[in-house]
Amino acid sequence: MIEMPASVPAGASGPAPPREEPPRAPSQAAPQEQEQAREQERPQELARLPVPPGAGRFLVLATVFVCAACGLVYELELVALGSHLAGDSVTHTSVVLSVMVFAMGLGSLLAKRLRTRAAAGFGIVEALLALVGGGSAMALYAYFAWVGGSVAVLIGFSLVIGVLIGAEMPLLMTLIQRIRKQDAGGAVADLFAADYVGALVGGLAFPFLLLPLMGQLPGALAVGTVNAVAGGVLVLWLFRGDLSPRSRRVLLLVNALVVALLVTGVAVVDSFEQAARRAVYGGEVRTVRNTAVQEIVLTEGVRHSGASEPAGFGMFLDGRLRVCGVDERRYHEALVHPAMAAGPHGRVLVLGGGDGLALREVLRHPGVESVTVVELDPGVVELARTDPVLGRLNRRSLDDPRVRVETGDAFDWLRSRPDSGRPPYDVIVSDLPDPGASDSSRLYSQEFFGLAARALSERGRLAVHAGPAGESPRTYWTVEATLRTAGLRTAPYTVDGRLSGLTAGSDRPRGRDGTAAEGRDGPGDGPGDWGFVLAAHGTPPPLALGPEGPAPHAFGAADLRRAAARAEQNRIAGLRPSTLTHPRYRD
Repeated sequence: MIEMPASVPAGASGPAPPREEPPRAPSQAAPQEQEQAREQERPQELARLPVPPGAGRFLVLATVFVCAACGLVYELELVALGSHLAGDSVTHTSVVLSVMVFAMGLGSLLAKRLRTRAAAGFGIVEALLALVGGGSAMALYAYFAWVGGSVAVLIGFSLVIGVLIGAEMPLLMTLIQRIRKQDAGGAVADLFAADYVGALVGGLAFPFLLLPLMGQLPGALAVGTVNAVAGGVLVLWLFRGDLSPRSRRVLLLVNALVVALLVTGVAVVDSFEQAARRAVYGGEVRTVRNTAVQEIVLTEGVRHSGASEPAGFGMFLDGRLRVCGVDERRYHEALVHPAMAAGPHGRVLVLGGGDGLALREVLRHPGVESVTVVELDPGVVELARTDPVLGRLNRRSLDDPRVRVETGDAFDWLRSRPDSGRPPYDVIVSDLPDPGASDSSRLYSQEFFGLAARALSERGRLAVHAGPAGESPRTYWTVEATLRTAGLRTAPYTVDGRLSGLTAGSDRPRGRDGTAAEGRDGPGDGPGDWGFVLAAHGTPPPLALGPEGPAPHAFGAADLRRAAARAEQNRIAGLRPSTLTHPRYRD
């Protein structure tokens, strides 16, 4: 019996025939893809430069530096303007950064198709980036002023700008290798070093140079012009040998058109801003001042829904109405008088209130010996002293000899307490922005109220503006719960009866015709109350207006009784306090 070889399967009659390779199918790749593959495999010749290779390499890295600075300015511009127009800095910062980082990765992938024509591709990318990035602030503001809303447009600009920024690095990597061959790791290190240093310069230039000297819109247009010039010079001069005559003509025309549009934007930006502000604020804009902190706008004749007469004076900080001439007296009397009437008030501290209006009500009480006002923005204090309308409203209270004005952040000032050697305060009035604004949440934290409690005398009182209780009840009652957690006893009260839909103390960005941003209530449908909390050590402070105090003009004892009863009707129990590490002011 003949044994079968182990390699032969059972039942086979002989050795297995050799396996034939199937014929290879013809390549199905498109001709363009085949050509790109051949280009990538073929060693590229070094570029013919008008300067020595060392100087050419330096110019490429300098362009990377400039483009990185411009790109970060575009990013910060979108973050700042999105927060300004839409009113929530945390949300819109997260949206802009997340979308832009995603888009940068997408742009890097798309740029792979341009590497065989890196010079022309980089020229087009920089021209588009300069136009879109430089004009983004003006386009966003125009959309907000005349259409309303801005989140979708903000996301769109973040996506486009991110794609264009992401496309830069692969093309620059190809260009720098065309000057002098080196290992990929060394080239990447050089490019990223220039990129990161440029980003640092752009990040510092935006808040400390562009915003104070030029403002948001002209600053973005100027940066776009610099971006277009830098990209155009690199491609049309240094790498002109890589371009065909037709490509040079097209790129020269495109860059000239982009620069012309951006320069025209700079020339007309003042007229544009005036028209947009009239559309946003719905009245005559008398004064606009851009400080290191914010944009301050004073208006006259701001109208509200259902009224035939203008509401009068208005002061907007970064687009949010902070003072309305019709409503402000009722608001400030309700904030100040219950705290002043509940006990001694010789020494008073006002946090915020640089407009002098809360201070006016404090100084109406006899027995006030000294008042310290802590205001973040000295520009507000200067306008309160120099503007004739605001000066009449505050009765020149900031010029009273008993008043000392300190410039600084309320949190930092309380923590350092420059006057810690003096007696504690009898009354602290917190006239700060709404807690619902994410950039203000630290001023309504347990830590902040703990610092305020330490600055209070044993019988002292703290009066806190806690936002609209009817519209944002969880925010309002979280403020009250946070005060109690800080060791204070509270007396909440909610004041109704606004005389207009425009809201003194409202942090609601306004859209076209004065309507609130992002679908929020407009002037005629604004929140119908102000929420306040009076707090003290030991026992809850009494809510009353003392007979020895001044007679309120727009807010009386009957209003205060109704305010206390109204607050208790809508109490929300069991809320957790807000802290620096866990802010809870999000309805």
